[in-house]
Amino acid sequence: MTLALDEEAEAMRAGRFGPARQWAIAHQLEVGGYLGAADLVPVSQAHIMADTESLGASGVGWLEGLAALPETERRVRIPTMTDPRGTDFSQAARLGQQEWMLALERRVVAAFEALGVLMTDTCVTYQTIMPPVAGEHVAYGDTGVVIYCNSVLGARSNFEGGPSALAAALTGRTPRYGYHLEAARRGAFVVRLAVTPARLDEWGALGAIIGRLAGDYWRVPVIVGHERVPGSDALKHFGAAMASYGSVPLFHMVGVTPEAPTLAQVIDPATPALATIGEADLGRFRSGYDGRGEAVDVVVFSAPQLSLIEMQALAGLLAGRRTSVPLLAVTSPQVKPDADRMGMTAKIEDAGGTVLSGMCFYQSYARELAAANGWRVLATNSAKLANIIGGYGYRPVLLSLEACVEAACSGRIA
Repeated sequence: MTLALDEEAEAMRAGRFGPARQWAIAHQLEVGGYLGAADLVPVSQAHIMADTESLGASGVGWLEGLAALPETERRVRIPTMTDPRGTDFSQAARLGQQEWMLALERRVVAAFEALGVLMTDTCVTYQTIMPPVAGEHVAYGDTGVVIYCNSVLGARSNFEGGPSALAAALTGRTPRYGYHLEAARRGAFVVRLAVTPARLDEWGALGAIIGRLAGDYWRVPVIVGHERVPGSDALKHFGAAMASYGSVPLFHMVGVTPEAPTLAQVIDPATPALATIGEADLGRFRSGYDGRGEAVDVVVFSAPQLSLIEMQALAGLLAGRRTSVPLLAVTSPQVKPDADRMGMTAKIEDAGGTVLSGMCFYQSYARELAAANGWRVLATNSAKLANIIGGYGYRPVLLSLEACVEAACSGRIA
């Protein structure tokens, strides 16, 4: 399928704006043609993967090639933010990361900065940096960012791969397919809740169960039966897990999310519920990540990065205590200075924990960290991290925030 291009986009394709934008339009034509887009839609923001484990040495070298172009040809056209990096440079030695990893990270930072990309280094942009508004078309890469902004904020984005997000940043456009179209945003099935989670790990478990039910990028869940409105951190864990377990970029929660004030707004109200999820279902899910009685090697709060409220809760639980195994609390560069100023960082680190900024644990050469530190059993309250980290050789255990702190202090899972 051939996409319709406006005059400016045609000029980009012809190379009149330089080779970077010419590549970007060519890439978008390939992607959009494959996915059936009729044209390109203007986007106001982009969000791009920034860690070198995802990019690899060849990806970094390619970015450096773009960064070497004249400034007018290489600079992004719209505000472009980055997902977490593969390291917190100030803590890299403590983690056991090697110099070659850091050298590659420094190279990619320099290349992105030359392109005019904002090194925000966060997967929680919607909690920290100019969240999009309902109806705003954006080009976001991180799955947790996409599902939160699509669902909770009513913005419009597909999962954009790294090259596609960069192409959107360079052109100010992205192919108009998928979740940029109203038709794709209709609900596909209904899930009824017989239990409303209270804790963040429970919201993550619920998101994972619904993600598995969906099992398809194009099947939008519609959630009913909840007894109260979840807060931002609960929806963050819920969406991040749903996207991780089911590649789901959008959900509707009736009476909570902006496109679903009523059931009829998003799906035929006569649609029977595909499933009813209760406490027993959450328990069965958690049993897959059970580690009762085991020794724990490391406790990690990451994926998604912690909000200021989560940092406060963690600091309060650690006050006056001492960890016996490494405890890593990963937050964003926007939250970290506030946590420092309010004494939260000091409380966590006085207890023996480590506060990491601007990175994501599973994007930080996690397999190499395991080998360097002898880590295998990992406790976390993030269902998303529990899903991913097993692929790096860890044995994940999903616990509440409180139980994670107990495990970090005792060295065992209660």
